[in-house]
Amino acid sequence: MTSPRRSGLGTNQEAVRRHNLGTLLRHLHGAGHMSRAELTSLMGLNRSTIAGLVAELESLGVSERAVPVGNVRQGAGRPSAGVRIAADGPYVVAVDLGVDRAVVARVGLGGRVLQRAQAPVHGEGEAWQVGSSVAALIRSVVADVPPVAPLVGIGISVPGMVRRSDGLIRLAPNLEWHDVSFGGIVLAALGLDIPVSLANDADLGALAEHRRGAGVGIDDLIYVSGNVGVGAGIITGGRRFEGAAGYAGEVGHLRFNPQGRPCHCGNRGCWETEVGAHAIAEAISCPADKVAQLDEVLEGFREPTPGLRDTGTALGQGLASIVNVFNPQVVVLGGYFRTLFPLVRAEVVAGLAERTLPAPLESVTLALPGLGSDSTLLGAAEIALEPLFVDPVAALGSALLDVRTALAG
Repeated sequence: MTSPRRSGLGTNQEAVRRHNLGTLLRHLHGAGHMSRAELTSLMGLNRSTIAGLVAELESLGVSERAVPVGNVRQGAGRPSAGVRIAADGPYVVAVDLGVDRAVVARVGLGGRVLQRAQAPVHGEGEAWQVGSSVAALIRSVVADVPPVAPLVGIGISVPGMVRRSDGLIRLAPNLEWHDVSFGGIVLAALGLDIPVSLANDADLGALAEHRRGAGVGIDDLIYVSGNVGVGAGIITGGRRFEGAAGYAGEVGHLRFNPQGRPCHCGNRGCWETEVGAHAIAEAISCPADKVAQLDEVLEGFREPTPGLRDTGTALGQGLASIVNVFNPQVVVLGGYFRTLFPLVRAEVVAGLAERTLPAPLESVTLALPGLGSDSTLLGAAEIALEPLFVDPVAALGSALLDVRTALAG
């Protein structure tokens, strides 16, 4: 009969093993391809333990052997064996839900976008209609999935306030949604019961840029997303800053001009009324029906208009409040700001310098997204993959393997 003490020891050893397995997989997810020697050094474990963990990941279909990496050698012997993400390993479905369109992708470990599709979203559409469109896009991106590849979950990026505890969309003002369980709507439209995670789009942009974009190696980063509205995702001390319930980062509703325009939130003079999509469109006399294509419209400009210069100044002045509060090392400008910033860089920098305290100004850099327009999409993939890093065995044990049959049924 096994003693309680020995039984508890076995349980602890199993928990440690699974933790190490997830940690190794997280490192491999970040790099894509590593040597066993690199993993040994990085994790501080002995070679035989690393070899056992690698063998288990191979048996789970997550990783595969690769040619030796570089000239890394184990002592004076042969080069250390390489490990890489399996070509037909686990994947997630990432959804980037915008005000005007939805982008859906099948994403593998290592941040590999394997298939993508998109469709327009109509602002007046009910949540169930949008959910049905998203479900159709999901079906299209998994239509050619290898039969051996398991679906771990779905991650959804939302332009609104998402309750962290259960993924309820409390408010998505530009979609006119209040208290919508969009994850449940999508699963019902698919007829599936698999893990689904939702989060604010700017939060996910910050997460993705921190892990594999302009913020790699940066522990204090803010991703500011300029779309119809304006939001911020915050990484501080290497961790996401979400607030008590998940609603942190609504910087678009910082008071900017008390005599300014009414905002859809009910206040007047919010920052997004000065630098959001409609303000930018007005600055370039862009027709209302072209606001959804604002990126493309801005790309056609070689010089900024006087109105765009004013918008650039307001952007820099608003960023100053964020820099003063959070003291980031890098501010990444995403969404429409990605195409606006190169046009009005001088005005943004001048506006930032005008209102930022000297000390935090010294340590901040403005940057464009390293992931281009995919920041929020890949952030959605990251939150869907997270259970795989916490416990690969449990996550794969509950993963959906034959997804095409499940959807057909």
